[in-house]
Amino acid sequence: MRKTLAIFIILLAVAVAGCAPGLAQQPPAAPAADTGVTPGKSAPRFTLKDLGGNAVAVPAPGRVTVVNFWATWCPPCREEMPELQKFAAANPAVAFYAVNIQEPAAKVQAFLNQQGYTMPVLLDAGGNVAQTYRVTAIPTTVVVDKDGVIKFRRTGPVTDAELAGLIRDL
Repeated sequence: MRKTLAIFIILLAVAVAGCAPGLAQQPPAAPAADTGVTPGKSAPRFTLKDLGGNAVAVPAPGRVTVVNFWATWCPPCREEMPELQKFAAANPAVAFYAVNIQEPAAKVQAFLNQQGYTMPVLLDAGGNVAQTYRVTAIPTTVVVDKDGVIKFRRTGPVTDAELAGLIRDL
């Protein structure tokens, strides 16, 4: 009798465990990406002021975000600016920010006016964000997906077509 009762209890326990809704069938959740500055990492969040003095939080939640670090005195930066202007104008759903490093707002605004650029520019006056992103040369461009994960990073000029291709699948 005891053996029969023990077998019954074991079978009952196995049956109850097997009926638990979805416990064994659900795959484990993917771990959140660590924060970092390379592809596959969550992009560090920051807030900078735009040329109008408004605080802007980056990356934009729920939107693909492109961040380009640059300066007015940088020849490769000047070379890619028409491409960035074209990209920013053609992709309003993308949060695009040209982050100027350590230059006065008046100098940056004069440069943009002279060249006819209208892309959004943020001012990293102290260079702290560039330091956080480990920018060692400019231009440096970072593309962040809707979930805040870095998908692309390049030091050197990028083109409108290249950026458009990168964001197509994000």
